[in-house]
Amino acid sequence: MSWNATILTLYPEMFPGPLGYSLAGRALSEGTWSLGTVQIRDFATDKHRSVDDTPAGGGAGMVMRADVLARAVDHVLERRPDAPLLAMTPRGKPLTQDLVRDLAAGPGVSILCGRFEGIDERLFEARPIIPVSIGDYILSGGETAAITLLDACVRLLPGVMGAPTSGEEESFETGLLEYPHYTRPQMWEGRTIPEVLRSGDHAKIAAWRHARAVDDTRSRRPDLMERHGDAPRQSPSGARHENEG
Repeated sequence: MSWNATILTLYPEMFPGPLGYSLAGRALSEGTWSLGTVQIRDFATDKHRSVDDTPAGGGAGMVMRADVLARAVDHVLERRPDAPLLAMTPRGKPLTQDLVRDLAAGPGVSILCGRFEGIDERLFEARPIIPVSIGDYILSGGETAAITLLDACVRLLPGVMGAPTSGEEESFETGLLEYPHYTRPQMWEGRTIPEVLRSGDHAKIAAWRHARAVDDTRSRRPDLMERHGDAPRQSPSGARHENEG
């Protein structure tokens, strides 16, 4: 069975969007994963198909109604009870590579895309929804965030990236940012590829890459260093040594 994504949205035409291209697009066309959308307005009951109302207590903007969303959510949960249901919201838990790996290893996901000022909080109290945020900033809606999450998951599905070790040395996989990359030409605008990368000494190359990953993480993302500490060194092939877990 393929990995399946179901999107609850006011704008189903935004999908697959970028997910229809490159690795994700090829995997979609090959059936490695599938994508479906649910139009939230289909679950509104008034003639205007309203999905939002003014915020209780006053304030700017509109809030997505719990009753309308609950009908849409129940529709999806009934059909996909095995898939975790996420809601893209800046009030959610951070999207991390650990969470991405867990989601990619499962049967797929259902994703509720918020709009306007947000979602009536009672929906989260009444339904098994996991709020997720892709960062400390505000988007116009959850669709862009959902595309980001899906892209991160799909690339980890078996066969999507090719070699099984393709993603093992990337940023966040070991708790560190990834080391810098270089390619031809050897000299460009007076800048040369570091000599160690041209040495052919795989042990020295692995040590240099690990040291640069540590240094760059310390300078650019001190929060990662504080949270994860110094990550285990990897072999040139990307596999961790057995005694390092």
